[in-house]
Amino acid sequence: MGYPEDALAEDEELLLHRHPHWKMLLLPAVTFLLATAVAGFAAGFAENKLDGSALNVVLVVVLVVWLGVVVWRCVAPFLSWKFTHFIVTDRRVLIRQGVMTHTGIDIPMGRISNVQFRHGLLDRMLRTGTLVIVSSSDDPLEFDDIPDVQRVHSLLYHQVFDAMDLHRERERDDPRGDADTGKGW
Repeated sequence: MGYPEDALAEDEELLLHRHPHWKMLLLPAVTFLLATAVAGFAAGFAENKLDGSALNVVLVVVLVVWLGVVVWRCVAPFLSWKFTHFIVTDRRVLIRQGVMTHTGIDIPMGRISNVQFRHGLLDRMLRTGTLVIVSSSDDPLEFDDIPDVQRVHSLLYHQVFDAMDLHRERERDDPRGDADTGKGW
């Protein structure tokens, strides 16, 4: 069993598992191509103008600068994308982020009071957007670049609505709340 299944309770059902939308990888991909082109041009220019140990020093500097740019502007965003998880189960919403330092947020379905989404023209074309979850006592939490945000919004809305119906049904059947304790008094 892999992630995220191993983070769930025994009888908890996984409904949705997403990484952020691939659009957040466009700028790193373009950066990689541009950095590689500039490094290739610089190495070719140095080979035509220099020779001997000066050429070797310039080539090493070009390689180190290229590697630094690629790691900083390409590999780091890719790892951030890969290790960010948006998970919806039948009981809660989980958000997990981080490569070295992990952070996470768990929002029980019963505490969600409002679910919203927004997306502009480009986001609509790419079928992505921002999901806003308001829990009963906290400030709204915004999650950017959620793929298929309208579907996720609908899924969350229905899960919250079903959880509220179940809670109301339990209260109607046992208004004193004795059903939860199992004591009956």
